[in-house]
Amino acid sequence: MPCPEQVSGSHQTRIKQPSQLLDSKVINLLVGFVMASLWGLFAYRHILAFQTSGEWAYLVISASEMLSAALFIFRSAPVTVSKDPLDWFFAVVGTFLPLLSIPASWGVLPAAKNLIALGLFLQIFGLLSLNRSYALVAAKRKIKTKGMYRFVRHPLYASYLVLTTGYILSNTTWWNLLLYVMSLGFLYVRLVREEKHLTVDPVYAEYAQRVRYRVIPFVF
Repeated sequence: MPCPEQVSGSHQTRIKQPSQLLDSKVINLLVGFVMASLWGLFAYRHILAFQTSGEWAYLVISASEMLSAALFIFRSAPVTVSKDPLDWFFAVVGTFLPLLSIPASWGVLPAAKNLIALGLFLQIFGLLSLNRSYALVAAKRKIKTKGMYRFVRHPLYASYLVLTTGYILSNTTWWNLLLYVMSLGFLYVRLVREEKHLTVDPVYAEYAQRVRYRVIPFVF
């Protein structure tokens, strides 16, 4: 394993480790810009779909994603944030994948648009409960225990599960199905790794003991 600093003659070269790069303000600003752009593109695509089809679900999806972008940009500074490159990989890619979904003219269960509405309601309520503590990568800000956090420890993940399930059922294509399966896998890994980071804090550990279920009440 190379040393963080290598000296050659009178010249000293500093080699940044992955954890140092992830702590860089430039890297964080770049990630924020990219993710906000993706949210904006996803919202714009669905506004166009609404104008073409008149489906109200597309318009609500756009509003919800723009709220996510706004809260992400203006999120508060974390007390601790994971510097594990794998946490960053699963968080960024896991958030990125669903944004590649494309509106379709056919769905195996068109009535699943109602699931989209439920998922969006849960997402917006979860975002408002989380407020400026919103983050992608495992991080500790102010620990939230009110609002939807009284029922499950990861209400936003619950909303993503409902929303993406409704989306694939009402916008069924092989591409969207592939993104759905991959997104669920990333979601589970993110959840496990996030809790590993948070449970080091005794306040969160006590909260996890009090609120038993992670995503679905009485199930998981």
